[in-house]
Amino acid sequence: MSGVARLVAKIETEMGVEVDQEGAAETVEAPAAEAVGVNPEHVRMTEALLFAAGEPLDTKALATSLPEGVDVKAILAELQQMYEKRGVTLSNVAGKWQFRTAPDLAFLLRKEQPEQRRLSRAAIETLAIIAYHQPVTRAEIEDIRGVMLSKGTLDVLMEIGWVKIRGRKRTPGRPVTFGTTEAFLVQFGLESVNHLPGVDELKAAGFLEAIPPAGFDVPNPSDELGPDEDPYIEGEEVQELATGGPELG
Repeated sequence: MSGVARLVAKIETEMGVEVDQEGAAETVEAPAAEAVGVNPEHVRMTEALLFAAGEPLDTKALATSLPEGVDVKAILAELQQMYEKRGVTLSNVAGKWQFRTAPDLAFLLRKEQPEQRRLSRAAIETLAIIAYHQPVTRAEIEDIRGVMLSKGTLDVLMEIGWVKIRGRKRTPGRPVTFGTTEAFLVQFGLESVNHLPGVDELKAAGFLEAIPPAGFDVPNPSDELGPDEDPYIEGEEVQELATGGPELG
């Protein structure tokens, strides 16, 4: 079983439920921060900004709303410690910061709702392959899955906002390469693609035997352009999304 299967399982879990009011919590009095050299008023201001934000904020965005010279990283470290054992925690997702429901309490906020659109098995597998093998071309996705991609599978993933065109391979035909987006990292609570489950985590979760087959390895995805990859220019015509035969699996 590969890392792809691990991510497929996680995606299916995520798509089956919806978290209601994630990150909502009653305001509580923060402990004094003077002991660690952080101004408690700056801590309160940062806390307010993060709670009010509709999306994760990076340190630069926080710094623009705080007094000049404030040590944002020290404040974030203080807030992480303050919320470490509370109902919400301060999480680093996609290099940005956001209050999220504590993982062990997420079941309290979940409710079943009819889904207007559910990802197909093929789309889930394709998303997992892209996540682990990026940068990856359409032909490479089909080679890994062993079947052709049906028309629209990649379109759906791009419409959701979890997959993007990231470059072009320096090979005949100049095929485009695909990768995951910041929205994907936020959805699954990942700091970066390097934080996808590795071999040790897959073993601990029971997805791999204690001794994997010879030559087995979990791919190392990268956000950086590869040595044989050129950046994609917005507006370029893309043929890959409109091609492909019938889905076989």
